[in-house]
Amino acid sequence: MKYHFNEIEAKWQKYWAKNQTFKADNSSDKPKFYVLDMFPYPSGAGLHVGHPLGYIASDIYARYKRHKGFNVLHPMGYDSFGLPAEQYAIQTGQHPAKTTEENITTYRRQMDQIGFSFDWSREIRTSNSDYYKHTQWIFTQLFKSYYDKDEDKALAISDLVKTFEREGNSNLNAVCDEETPFFDANQWNAFSEKEKQKILLNYRLTFLSDTEVNWCPALGTVLANDEIVNGVSERGGHPVIRKKMKQWSMRITAYAQRLLDGLDKIDWPQPLKDSQTNWIGRSEGSMVRFKIQNSKFSISVFTTRPDTIFGVSFMTLAPEHELVAKITTNEYKEAVEKYVQATAKRSERDRMADVKTISGQFTGAYVEHPFTGEQIPIWIGDYVLASYGTGAVMAVPCGDQRDYDFAKHFDIPIPNIFQDIDISEHACEDKTAVIANSDFISGMPAKKAMKRMIYELEQRNIGEGKINYRLRDAVFSRQRYWGEPFPVYYKDGMPQMIDTKHLPILLPEVEKYLPTEDGKPPLGNATQWAWDTKKSTVVSLQSVDNKMIFPLELNTMPGWAGSSWYFNRYMDANNTDKFASQEALNYWKDVDLYIGGSEHATGHLLYSRFWQKFLFDKGLVPVEEYAKKLINQGMILGTSAFVYRWEYTDVRDNTSETIFVSKNKMEQIIKERTIIEQSKKNKTKDKWSGFTPIHADVSFVNASNELDIEVFKNWRDEYKNAKFITEEDGTFIVGREVEKMSKSKYNVVNPDDICHDYGADTLRMYEMFLGPLEQAKPWNTAGITGVHGFLKKMWRLYYSGKEESFSISDEEPTKEEYKTLHKTIKKVEEDIANFSFNTSVSTFMIAVNELSALKCNKLAILEPLAILIEPYAPHIAEELWEKFGHKESVATAIFPVFKETYLVESTKVYPISFNGKMRFTMELSLDLSREDIEKAVMAHEKTQKQLAGRTPKKVIVVPGKIVNIVG
Repeated sequence: MKYHFNEIEAKWQKYWAKNQTFKADNSSDKPKFYVLDMFPYPSGAGLHVGHPLGYIASDIYARYKRHKGFNVLHPMGYDSFGLPAEQYAIQTGQHPAKTTEENITTYRRQMDQIGFSFDWSREIRTSNSDYYKHTQWIFTQLFKSYYDKDEDKALAISDLVKTFEREGNSNLNAVCDEETPFFDANQWNAFSEKEKQKILLNYRLTFLSDTEVNWCPALGTVLANDEIVNGVSERGGHPVIRKKMKQWSMRITAYAQRLLDGLDKIDWPQPLKDSQTNWIGRSEGSMVRFKIQNSKFSISVFTTRPDTIFGVSFMTLAPEHELVAKITTNEYKEAVEKYVQATAKRSERDRMADVKTISGQFTGAYVEHPFTGEQIPIWIGDYVLASYGTGAVMAVPCGDQRDYDFAKHFDIPIPNIFQDIDISEHACEDKTAVIANSDFISGMPAKKAMKRMIYELEQRNIGEGKINYRLRDAVFSRQRYWGEPFPVYYKDGMPQMIDTKHLPILLPEVEKYLPTEDGKPPLGNATQWAWDTKKSTVVSLQSVDNKMIFPLELNTMPGWAGSSWYFNRYMDANNTDKFASQEALNYWKDVDLYIGGSEHATGHLLYSRFWQKFLFDKGLVPVEEYAKKLINQGMILGTSAFVYRWEYTDVRDNTSETIFVSKNKMEQIIKERTIIEQSKKNKTKDKWSGFTPIHADVSFVNASNELDIEVFKNWRDEYKNAKFITEEDGTFIVGREVEKMSKSKYNVVNPDDICHDYGADTLRMYEMFLGPLEQAKPWNTAGITGVHGFLKKMWRLYYSGKEESFSISDEEPTKEEYKTLHKTIKKVEEDIANFSFNTSVSTFMIAVNELSALKCNKLAILEPLAILIEPYAPHIAEELWEKFGHKESVATAIFPVFKETYLVESTKVYPISFNGKMRFTMELSLDLSREDIEKAVMAHEKTQKQLAGRTPKKVIVVPGKIVNIVG
């Protein structure tokens, strides 16, 4: 029987689905193991061969753990709210739900054909109302909570209200907005209901506020910092500007220190931990207040170097700082406004990354130095961000290179406050330098000076010691349709939560998915989008004049809302009442192995840790960190194909022509052109434009890098009449370059094609064989034949003879056969434990080669071999397992046990040397003594022949190594 992989794989995929082979039990006596992949957004393009890499790795581990006796939860679902489906809806009018459903159908078919052991009974989709019902519920719990610093946890907002009623907030140690006023109990009780609600918004863990956001006009929505790349939207590459909008935000800053501390308790990659540590950005220093001259305002500044305050020579505000418009003098108003507008077009990340450009604008205003009373000019500069610290910097150019460069550029004085340090060329950034020219801290080392300065600031009531974090509260609003609706209505302009018993609040139907004509989000197009508090239902907007009917929130939640808790939902995915039962949560507790991309380091992986800590505070989950171990899989890179476009214009008739030139010809033309231009003999009088590389679809190119010209010409209208300069033999050679596999680069390889041509087992093993899991590696379809050949060779171990029938012997294996099996068991277990899946594939190849050479067909060897390879190549393993007569899936079989005894050598092949030159070898028992070894060697006929009757001077015997006869 030949290896008909397509038939075999279809057969077992059908079997697994019918029998729910991989369904996990919430009440098993087995130890639990939870393996999780970052669930995908189902895009219209489907999966390419780069996507399954992490899924294959996690599947190998999940299958292995089942063999080791664990109750394994290995679920899959879809992060199905997303901007692409909405953009498609805007273009075509097709509802995002329909587009999403079609895309999911493709994803599910592709994942099934690769043979993943997912528990599909727990499938989740974040865009399904039975899922986002619980996302809405968690949002309401955040709204009803505040963060108590003394308890270091989230507590109920109702408890906070009781504290206010009893004693006000003067003695309260809670996280809140900085502008929150102080009040006593009498004042609180005298406040109107609306005033109380406004104050409570300053404490709630999810709150409304006017926030500087990244606004993308083309997409009509706010973007998070991690959704912006190089100053444009990650999705579509559209311009992004900064503007103030009323937004929902999450008070993630309340958890900043716990998010840092928690990193020590989880086994996550150090580079990812470093990313989160830097993103949170903890720094110790002090707040200092500078009074603005001739104004009622003052500027608060956070600095990590309060000891350098006597070196301040100017103040820099973020262009978007709220005081800029209030303090700018008439003389500089126009210039300041122009600078502010220019800065609004740049993202925060772009501004942070640009360390070369020096720009700024003087406001005409001054502050007073808090110790000397000197006049200090106030500038604005785009290197200062409103979202970090207070949005203001006390510039000490002698001690900070960026301030130094700014001062030099704008001719601002640079006073020196460091003892015996030359600052004529650059700033002194030595934090151990002794302070000078600084009144009462002169002569002190920096550390001592800092302590003294903080003391003086507090004594004079002009500042205080403070720990600051770079982390900002996370904007939680999106001006789009395809997202979770907020369970919020507005009464007298204040947000009210809809009672949780009425959840979910469903997305309404709309005719248009664009913002309304007056600029409201797409939900403003809905005719049924108001809340009837009497009937507790969604009703028509026409009824808002009714005193019991109020408008609903028009924004939707961001893409990270549903992904911030989905790992808990898998534990009890079909629970209709709660996001998961306490029993299920207590059984599964946390994710034992999480695999996904490092690009989510400061997005999903940070927000989800925040939500988990909140749920833990509320007693809703049993652990504070949801994933014990995380692995970031590397990227599979594509090998792109390039054609080279040559454009020139003939100045005689001003005609231009587009020509595509084969790679070798292009290089030849460049050489010749260089020679012509250097000799000034260019008589054609054409304008040289050089060559422009253009991506060509890799499917148009064969293994020899030859382009199918006719297919390429028919690819796009503008190429139909293009001319092609080929090689001498008529072929057109493309250029090649390894880069990210992407639809936009036309270098995508479809796993459907690989599964059809070689089989899913070949795809699985080849992806692992490419290299270490965490590293990037290029895809090369040509290399897959080796892995496919290996599987066919393995198949022939079980099917032998002319008729290729299943032929297995009950004979006792030889010691060589046992040795091959057990060294394979040992190596594969070690590799799986270390996630070194690529070396396991090599081990399997070696084992099959050795067993083939031994012509092994022994049951005791080949049956455990089928179990060994099952995590990697489950379809062929199932087929072989069935041939052994087993009725249950091989997935339930116990993993073979390694026995050291089979690797212990009982004999040694000794090299027998004469005067240091080896003449022959002898296999002797390792149990022989030195004397017995010498006797056996001396008695051998080849020894006698070498000695020719002579008596050796001495015989050197090293047991287990060598024998050397001297003389």
